[in-house]
Amino acid sequence: MHSPLLELYYFDACPYCQRVLTVIEKNKIKVTFLDIYENTNNMQKLMMITGRKTVPCLFIDGDPMFESLDIMNWLEDNLSTLEKVSV
Repeated sequence: MHSPLLELYYFDACPYCQRVLTVIEKNKIKVTFLDIYENTNNMQKLMMITGRKTVPCLFIDGDPMFESLDIMNWLEDNLSTLEKVSV
C-alpha cells in the first residue's frame, strides 16, 4: 500500500502545531517539517499554494489539510499506512 508523502508547515511557538507535533513524535511518523519562521521561503510557498499562512498545515501527497484536530485525527486514523521514522 502507498504511504503518503507528508509535509508539515508549522512554527515552534504555535500551541496548535505542538499538539500535532506530539502525535507525530509519539507515533514516529515520517514527516518533512517546514518551519515558516525559520525559513521565510516556507511561508511564501504556503501562501502561494493555499492563499493562507495558517499553521499547522499538513500536506498529504500535495493536498493541504488545516486545523490541528483534523490533522491529528487523520494521522491517528491512517497510522497503519504511514511511513515510520527509523530509530
